Amino acid sequence: MFFEFGIKDFLDILLVAFLLYYTYKLMKASGSINVFTGILVFILIWLVVSQVLEMKLLGSIFDKLVSVGVLALIVLFQEEIRRFLLTLGSHQHANTLARFLRGGKKNKLQHDDLMPVVMACISMGKQKVGALIVVEHDMPMDDVVRTGELIDANINQRLIENIFFKNSPLHDGAMIISKKRIKAAGCILPVSHNLDIPKELGLRHRAAMGISQVSDAHAIIVSEETGAISVAYKGQFHLRLSAEELESLLAKER
Repeated sequence: MFFEFGIKDFLDILLVAFLLYYTYKLMKASGSINVFTGILVFILIWLVVSQVLEMKLLGSIFDKLVSVGVLALIVLFQEEIRRFLLTLGSHQHANTLARFLRGGKKNKLQHDDLMPVVMACISMGKQKVGALIVVEHDMPMDDVVRTGELIDANINQRLIENIFFKNSPLHDGAMIISKKRIKAAGCILPVSHNLDIPKELGLRHRAAMGISQVSDAHAIIVSEETGAISVAYKGQFHLRLSAEELESLLAKER
């Protein structure tokens, strides 16, 4: 009997390959690539035992492990699954749908809102005051806000600088800017375990990368060692930015 191979089969294989590749990228970014490789090896052994060799006893044991393993994988990779869904929701068309459901409002900072943030970063950079500012866009960050101290104040340059002053109790955490207001400070961000992050970049940069991987936010970092200003956005670093570059990046259409 000849195996019929049509366009639907080709699309099926292509989609599975894309899903595996995308899963591989997520696992590599989160530092779980060895676990992903182990899962693929286990699936390969299961297919050989149950389909090729047709070992009934060992195959039934593997079948039970696979059925229970799905729940175990959900628990083990809950952050990666959440990141996948957030990434899917951050797609341009998904954002358009989300804005339509909110009544067409776009959560975007204007020039007057951006300038206090930019000027505060430039000032802190000159004084080598470390800072981490997260600018929320379409994905709500209520979970992150709850880890810090609620402020809910107008965006103000002096307030930003005072919060990140070295003797301030909130200077170690992240500031969240949401809906054109300083929502909270001293917030805890998820830290990226990506091994590709340069060694000279510290914990603030890793936290900024972590939040940029699970949301559509801009994460601004002011280095305490060098005073350099950087931004993490969609899993990518933009390093050593000038005031004009920082403003342009924050104002850019998503």
